[in-house]
Amino acid sequence: MSSTLPTTADQPLLRRADLGGLSLPNRVVMAPLTRGRAANAALVPTELHAAYYGQRATAGLIITEGTWVSERAVGFVHVPGIYREDQIAGWRRVTDVVHALGGRIVLQLWHTGAASHPDHLGGELPGGPSAVNPRTRSFTAGGFKETVTPREMTTADIAATVADFRAAAENARRAGFDGVEIGALGAFLIAQFLNPRLNRRTDAYGGDRTGRRRLLLDIVDAVAEPWHGRCVGVRLAPYWNEGEHFRADEETLADHDALVTELNDRPVAYLHLRGRDRTTADEAPDLAALARYRRRFDGPLIANNGFDRESGNAVLDAGIADAVSFGTHFIANPDLVTRFALRQEPAVGDPATYYTGGAGGYVDYALSGSGAGAADALVPGV
Repeated sequence: MSSTLPTTADQPLLRRADLGGLSLPNRVVMAPLTRGRAANAALVPTELHAAYYGQRATAGLIITEGTWVSERAVGFVHVPGIYREDQIAGWRRVTDVVHALGGRIVLQLWHTGAASHPDHLGGELPGGPSAVNPRTRSFTAGGFKETVTPREMTTADIAATVADFRAAAENARRAGFDGVEIGALGAFLIAQFLNPRLNRRTDAYGGDRTGRRRLLLDIVDAVAEPWHGRCVGVRLAPYWNEGEHFRADEETLADHDALVTELNDRPVAYLHLRGRDRTTADEAPDLAALARYRRRFDGPLIANNGFDRESGNAVLDAGIADAVSFGTHFIANPDLVTRFALRQEPAVGDPATYYTGGAGGYVDYALSGSGAGAADALVPGV
């Protein structure tokens, strides 16, 4: 009797991989997903976080939700931090569970910069590269609010921010993480410094593309210090389009060309690249857009944005990426690797529960096949 079960030869997503200092059992990566479940004044990860990440421990690598490097970084409600001892202890419970289940997990470091709001900062203005409103929205306790014109960060502010990132990386190591990822995308602090429409500085952190990328490179160097090896990932989104200030054009793409090339000289474990947005739900990801940066970066590359099982296998088969990260698929499919291996259709999540807090829509999605009992046992009250 012949077997029709898939093998790793059939699906590159199921093959093992090495990303810098990380050895992965498969190439299905869980992308960072803000879920708003740290609903406590200290922004400490809870039992729900341990259950949520533990359920997804079969991923080749888990990249956590963006996590605040300091109180000055906060710009979204109920997101955990990594700058207090109780937060470190909370994250240690998460990493202990993931490791006990055979998983690997890195912490994404986040700072919203000018995309924050005075509601998050005790009434104070957020800081940014220049006094230019990024024209985006911040999710506050009162709902989404329009951003304001920030104060221009001084060189002392910048030095303190770099120090915050380094301290956060050290705290992540103490919390048991396998590495960290620097979130340098979206409308947030590092991307603001990279953006010529928001960064109008004339000092060493502005003026031209070399100056604009200095903050990120300083942060990479600082964050790498506590790890003594290539355990630092960088996430970029050169094709990000949002509002009047964030748009992909030839200038910003060329800036990213130079930045990605320079990352080769830094202790970077991997580049996590968000590709172009698709124009329709059934459109395949633009592999050529990712290949542009594959040609410039010598290390491992994780592809992201709009992939499913078929297109994920295709981008790996083409040699354009070494792993693929999945976001919304992992919300409703804790066992996504198993579903891919068995060629099952992924379940669909409920966007109404993405940021609502509590267990609903967070740790209560059904698991397919074996392993459900172990994952259910992680859920508080089950």
